[in-house]
Amino acid sequence: MKKKDALYLTTTLPYVNADPHIGFALEIVHADILARYWRLTGKKVFFSTGTDEHGQKIFQKAKESGTDVQKYVDHYAGEFGKLKDALNLSYDAFIRTTDEKHIRAAQEIWKRCAENVGPDGHDIYKKKYKGLYCVGDEAFIKESDLVNGKCPNHPTMEPIEIEEENYFFRLSRYQNDILKYLERKDSIVPDWRRDEAINFVKQGLEDFSISREKARMSWGIPVPGNDTQVMYVWFDALTNYISTLDWPDGANFKEFWENGTTYQVAGKDQVRFQSIMWQGMLMSAKVKATDHVIYHGFITSGGQKMSKSLGNVIDPIAIVNEYGTDALRYFLARHVHSFEDSDVTMEKFKEAYNADLANGIGNVVARIMTLAEKHLDQPVNIGKPELVESFKQVLNSYKINDAIDHVVGYGMSLDAYITDKEPFKLIKTDLSQAKAVIAKGIAQLAELNYHLQVFMPETSKKISEAITANKKPENLFPRKE
Repeated sequence: MKKKDALYLTTTLPYVNADPHIGFALEIVHADILARYWRLTGKKVFFSTGTDEHGQKIFQKAKESGTDVQKYVDHYAGEFGKLKDALNLSYDAFIRTTDEKHIRAAQEIWKRCAENVGPDGHDIYKKKYKGLYCVGDEAFIKESDLVNGKCPNHPTMEPIEIEEENYFFRLSRYQNDILKYLERKDSIVPDWRRDEAINFVKQGLEDFSISREKARMSWGIPVPGNDTQVMYVWFDALTNYISTLDWPDGANFKEFWENGTTYQVAGKDQVRFQSIMWQGMLMSAKVKATDHVIYHGFITSGGQKMSKSLGNVIDPIAIVNEYGTDALRYFLARHVHSFEDSDVTMEKFKEAYNADLANGIGNVVARIMTLAEKHLDQPVNIGKPELVESFKQVLNSYKINDAIDHVVGYGMSLDAYITDKEPFKLIKTDLSQAKAVIAKGIAQLAELNYHLQVFMPETSKKISEAITANKKPENLFPRKE
């Protein structure tokens, strides 16, 4: 298989200190759409996701709940695992950072970075450090980055001052190499996130702490050769992108990372971690850098960031239970921007469901298939449809919203075609011509459906079965009052 035909795709790993929320549903559904599209075009895809299960936040949450920490992460890993069926996901691997193979890989990348020596010393070294630490980010933060004395990502949390001796990763050594990597235009999508990364690197990269004292934070992967320290959660967790491929010697790693094209999907707050810190780690370990990182925006609700305290968190499982999997997949594809922040409320969701699905796709499928069932003697013989070039162009640019607009446009065109040709009237005056109009409408529906499958696979399957059986399907999207 040619290099370009083997593609690796991964989401970030959600932190297992709460139930899945719609923000992660956005990330994994958008990734799933890309994976399904690539497979449809003949590519071999390895699609991975999983759960991030170490660190101080998780340890504290488990302690507060009076639960053994391993049982705590097992529970939440199970909750995230349920998304596969709930969202009809096509991923190939689910990696947990408590998996033995991940632990081995994290310790191996540590050893390789520690063995790497430059003119200023080893890439991993030990020193005493004092600084402000954000438990929410599991990271040290500069005073200059504080907003009203708080971490900008966690404005309700007080940073705590920590002084201890830790291991550090010499990220500063890779500043020029990372800048060179970021100069490649497709290293980050969209462009303005790449500009953000470049500007951050040009300000000067600082070495970062990659371990914690086990006496203070015991829940983590032991540092090789020093059982008094555990790995910093980011150094551990980032390694999942290759541990899932059985790095360093696995066949999947060789096929999909070394010889394939690699893609990561992440939220906009991850630029520093995914495109700078992680790439520096890969360079130190002498592993190929990620080819492309695609960053999406946040989902807000009612103009505010979602939080339990505000009561505006939207549960994707609850939406699926009421409206169905494909209704949520459709909404996340069309009404949540591929790269920018998007405001989502249940009122907006219901409005889109009724307008776009119940009165849109569902209605036009019912119109044409009712005509076919009543007036055609046999199913229409549909040839092999092909993806139109304009559709491929926008998906090749990761513009999921624009791609699904093509499908919506097909539906509107088909609806207009039925209204204009009036086959329901033509039947009374010219049955042969009416059948020809209906058959052409079925062909248009098949083309719509071929493009629909990457977004709404279950609905697409039902439409295919209806065309093959020449029968109107059950109501695909019952209207919600």
